[in-house]
Amino acid sequence: MRAVEVSPGTVLGPLRKTITQQKITRYAGASGDHNPLHLDQDFAAATQFGGTIAHGMLLLAYLSEMLTAAFGSRWLETGRLKVRFRGPARPGDTIIVKGLVKAINDPTTVTASVECRNQVGDILINGEAEVTNSQGLP
Repeated sequence: MRAVEVSPGTVLGPLRKTITQQKITRYAGASGDHNPLHLDQDFAAATQFGGTIAHGMLLLAYLSEMLTAAFGSRWLETGRLKVRFRGPARPGDTIIVKGLVKAINDPTTVTASVECRNQVGDILINGEAEVTNSQGLP
């Protein structure tokens, strides 16, 4: 995948994904995380969440997909994330993943704010991404 040229103020994304119970179940199988909070409707209904929720790492996978679209192999080879989980994603939610280039700290390092929100604007994840490349950035 080819990276895009960036400068401070460049918007990354947005990427939209709809969360379904089927996607959550498939992610549980791929990750080995079979916590009943993600898979068992009756169990999850009795928790503070009131129903099943998506794995936080599934949302981070969507964040990484957006960053890969923006930075190509540089993201996969040198990317770093520092994020906080703020809220759950539920089946039926539409997740909007986006970022904003904040700075190019030297000729080879890009810093961007990143976030995942649901369809009503609640922040589910926010933080910072950093990408480096010894050959310089476009």
